[in-house]
Amino acid sequence: MQHTPESLATALIDGASLCERTLFLQPGGCLLSVRSNSEALIDRLARYFGHILVEPGNVDVEILAIERDEPQLDIEFNDWRREAGKTGGKDSYADFAEARLLRKVRTGMVFLQSEQYRIAAGACLANDNQVINFVNAQYMNWLQRQGWLICHAAGVVSGGRTLAMAGFSGGGKSTLMLHMLEQPGVTYLSNDRLFIRRDDGQVQAAGIPKLPRVNPGTIVHNPRLHPLIEEHERQRLLELPQHELWDLEDKYDVMIDELYGAGHIAPGDFQAAPLAAFLVLNWKRDSSRPVRLEQIDIAHRTDLLAAIMKAPGPFLQYRDGSFRKDDEPLQEQPYLDTLEGVPVYEVSGGVDFDSLQQLVLQEILA
Repeated sequence: MQHTPESLATALIDGASLCERTLFLQPGGCLLSVRSNSEALIDRLARYFGHILVEPGNVDVEILAIERDEPQLDIEFNDWRREAGKTGGKDSYADFAEARLLRKVRTGMVFLQSEQYRIAAGACLANDNQVINFVNAQYMNWLQRQGWLICHAAGVVSGGRTLAMAGFSGGGKSTLMLHMLEQPGVTYLSNDRLFIRRDDGQVQAAGIPKLPRVNPGTIVHNPRLHPLIEEHERQRLLELPQHELWDLEDKYDVMIDELYGAGHIAPGDFQAAPLAAFLVLNWKRDSSRPVRLEQIDIAHRTDLLAAIMKAPGPFLQYRDGSFRKDDEPLQEQPYLDTLEGVPVYEVSGGVDFDSLQQLVLQEILA
């Protein structure tokens, strides 16, 4: 059987009746609509994306989320190769003319990506974070088609300028970003995906409406985040050896407006200009040296550039309708060209969020 985007969409929707309610979301200049057959899922997404809910308009991208049993498709999926340092199978995919199916190995969720159809199907309520990621993937596609480069970085805005924070896996960029939000006038821009683009000689920064997801090691030491877990659980976690607590993976969503108060998310367009500086966290947990902030020439430190660059992932569909391949290499030069003239700092020494925050405030955001 030759599959088409239409036949794949029909198989995933499987006769489901959509709710009347439609969500309209507007990050940046892109208007997204989200529909589902589950009122509960619509309610959950409305809470999560509450800061970018808008009135109906001319929609750029339509998204369907179908709550149903795991789709059983007579299709052979291929494993999606993960980035260096990542282990375990996470995604599998199958490509067709003008369409890609992506299947999540652990949950059985299936996603259809094409020019006409963007559909999430499966246990959407149980895996709402994957639906949220799929919604964000559509905005990321839109950004990349506008010439934005994706970075593996967090970002905050202070005084109309963006501070970007990158680091190797587990380096603490989310924890630092949340520390920075305690400062007056600092607002949240992005947690793990930051986009940059050079416009008229200045480098702009854009975030996506994905709220931070943090591990227990971040929660237990930040009073603002304590409501995310029960106090008895926090005390239990504090009794763990420090290295075990640091490596513990159990993600919690940080609802910024609810925990930090209204006004702590950057304006609804999720863009800020200019990009003031880029930090690369290269500090060590086992180091006793004081934290150090040193400006570097990123063109001569490609080891640190690797912490900034980010592969777009399997949902990226180019303007010509083709899809990114899992063995498609990242190119350094576009990042170097875009970051030219932007101060880039290496953070070294021992992990000390309070000291680093003070250095940033004094030397970068003053």
